[in-house]
Formats: sequence, structure tokens, C-alpha cells
Amino acid sequence: MPLESGLLDILACPACHAPLTEDQDQEATDSELRCTGQDCGLVYPVRDGIPVLLVDEARRPE
Repeated sequence: MPLESGLLDILACPACHAPLTEDQDQEATDSELRCTGQDCGLVYPVRDGIPVLLVDEARRPE
């Protein structure tokens, strides 16, 4: 489920405050938000259309 229009404009990574981009997995129903910071790069889950912007819930990219 894509995020509401304009939501990405106001969201930022809680760890480094860089902008986030949405990654939509073709097989999954939920997307992920990826930090665009060069030193950070955390990936945050989106569950049932709600971004979970908790550093403890984020994962490092592979």
C-alpha cells in the first residue's frame, strides 16, 4: 500500500534526519522507507500503511 501523498515530504530519518524514500516490494503488501543519508541508510518498515520510525525497529540494508 503506497503512503499518502505528501507524507514523504515531512518525514525524516529519526537517526540522522535525512529524507526518506519509499521502497515498494512487488511481492510484499507493505513497503519500506529507506534513509537517504550516506552514513546511515537504515530501512524502516511500514505496517498496515503506517510508518514505524523507531530506530530499534529499523534494519541495516543488505
